[in-house]
Amino acid sequence: MAQWVDGRVVERIDWTGRLHSLRIEAGIEAFRAGQFTKLGLDINGEIVGRPYSIVSAPGESVLEFYFSTVPEGPLSPRLAALQAGDIVRVAPKPNGFLVLDEVPPSIHLWLVSTGTGLGPFLSILKTPGPWQRFQRVVLVHAVRTADELAYRRTIARIAGAEPKRFAYIPFLSREAADYALAGRIPQAIGDGRLEARAGLALDATLAHVMLCGNPAMVEDASAALAARGFRKHKRKEPGQISMETYW
Repeated sequence: MAQWVDGRVVERIDWTGRLHSLRIEAGIEAFRAGQFTKLGLDINGEIVGRPYSIVSAPGESVLEFYFSTVPEGPLSPRLAALQAGDIVRVAPKPNGFLVLDEVPPSIHLWLVSTGTGLGPFLSILKTPGPWQRFQRVVLVHAVRTADELAYRRTIARIAGAEPKRFAYIPFLSREAADYALAGRIPQAIGDGRLEARAGLALDATLAHVMLCGNPAMVEDASAALAARGFRKHKRKEPGQISMETYW
């Protein structure tokens, strides 16, 4: 199998100066919602690649990736400069275990993210899986400022399709808004504000929590959940927390 296939950029979406999405046509293997693959570009005679989660759902004709730019990084600023019609390398074999197939039976599903960690959860939410398996689904997305709350129309469509079963809870850490919780996710777990906003108890006997985002959030949220009786999920030792870190 080839290490890379050529993809063609269909569209670039600029959410903010540092947050972008690329929509790409590329022939890769079938993937599961929540997985990632690598994007790469030819830079100084070699292909530089990095893993990015797939935002699109399995079966969609275009692959979508949501990412932030690292100004001093070799790849992300170049990805953010691509235009429709440009060629980008795509690794043909997706990977990753932040998928519903790995989640044990539960009643409630909490999808807790920071920044671009939202991406794999959107892929999951656009599939039938969550709505076939769980009575309630809560999506949590923490960012710094309101303009970083990307994919609002996508989330609104999900909420419109499942108004009684789906809750969306945004967090803002650097400005205030009446529709968002303030501060960090781990503190809101500890003091009960997250449950109050969701109208749903974080109960380890009923819920599974998937965490995706910066390592500090994942570590601190895991500790806050552990204090509530949650533990990390392993195939041989089923638990209630699945996680993937982004940085």
